[in-house]
Amino acid sequence: MFCRVLGVVLCSTALTVYFASHSIGTVVVTTLACSLLLQLAYFASVLFLIWRSGHVSRAGQRAEHFGSCKEVGSEPPDLNEVTNESADLLQRDQMRAISVLLP
Repeated sequence: MFCRVLGVVLCSTALTVYFASHSIGTVVVTTLACSLLLQLAYFASVLFLIWRSGHVSRAGQRAEHFGSCKEVGSEPPDLNEVTNESADLLQRDQMRAISVLLP
């Protein structure tokens, strides 16, 4: 698939340059330069895909580690629990304040 696309791009570039300049030397130089740029782009994209797959696998390992931490029981408290505890503390403090005021 890549070779077919490469061939189509190089042929279309060669034809375009030939009809624009009518020079075979310019066509050869331009086609070689285009081929080199396409190969560099292909190589860079492969390196990027390799880097991204390693980055994603490291993130997956961190997620697995985080999941194992949750199994141990180190997950954050539920919002309802925090709200209920805050309400209980407030009520207890109010009862203490009232008891201090009463003789």
